[in-house]
Amino acid sequence: MTPITEVEGRRLALSNLDKVLYPATGTTKGEVLHYYAATAAQAMLPHLRGRPLSFLRYPDGPEGLRFFTKNPPPGTPDWVRTAPVPRHDEPEARQVLVEDLPSLMWAANLVVEFHTHQWRQDSPARADLMVFDLDPGPPASILECRTVALWLRERLAADGLSSYGKTSGSKGLHLLVPLEPTPSEEVTAYAKGLAVEAQGALPELAVYRMTRALRPGKVFVDFSQNAAAKTTAAPYTLRAKGSPAVSAPVTWEEIEACRDPDELVFLAGDMPARLDRYGDLLAPLNDPGQARPLPGD
Repeated sequence: MTPITEVEGRRLALSNLDKVLYPATGTTKGEVLHYYAATAAQAMLPHLRGRPLSFLRYPDGPEGLRFFTKNPPPGTPDWVRTAPVPRHDEPEARQVLVEDLPSLMWAANLVVEFHTHQWRQDSPARADLMVFDLDPGPPASILECRTVALWLRERLAADGLSSYGKTSGSKGLHLLVPLEPTPSEEVTAYAKGLAVEAQGALPELAVYRMTRALRPGKVFVDFSQNAAAKTTAAPYTLRAKGSPAVSAPVTWEEIEACRDPDELVFLAGDMPARLDRYGDLLAPLNDPGQARPLPGD
């Protein structure tokens, strides 16, 4: 029998709570739901509000079937908000908005990674965030990402832009930059320019082209997630990996001091202490006073 629980006045059927989703750690679906409800929600929801979501679903754990979905899943409750999104192939397309705890728990019960656009639903394709996804090609690791991230931080600062880091929850780092709303194509063009510059400045470390053959031992500076149609793993989401790794905000001091890739791996169980210590390190991303224009705008 599926237990029914009430979350802020909404009735939710939470299923298979004893199912082990992460065999490496024995983490159950119930523990995943507890992570979102008790640990992540307060810090995470401000980063989801107003941003149409896509989901990477992994209902049988990371080793089972995984599939990406942008459209609201079948059976989406009528109280879960959706927003129209610009898509060339589907003029009437809509995506889910997760703006409160009931919606967060409904989505988490589907077992998903949360992925957000860099723009909000009230200004589609006008980004208020810029993202660089630093993706290491083996044998490179997050240590090489650190060097590229520090170069990007200084280069962005030279243009008057502040940057904030989080782990991807996989092998890399994400850099996030708060912007005054700017057309996504302009943000992509600027980000590509910096990726090209990074390769020029760090030719042994950085590469801006996606071509797999170029990437062993180097860090792919992925600027493409700034495109209006693209999404990036949201802060605090669990990832569909071997263990319940979190896309976790980190301080620049932690990035600078890292000497072992394991030092920048954070699991669900690590997050209560981190949030108690730091609060939401990415809170400035949601402060309009921190947003800056792209140079030349």
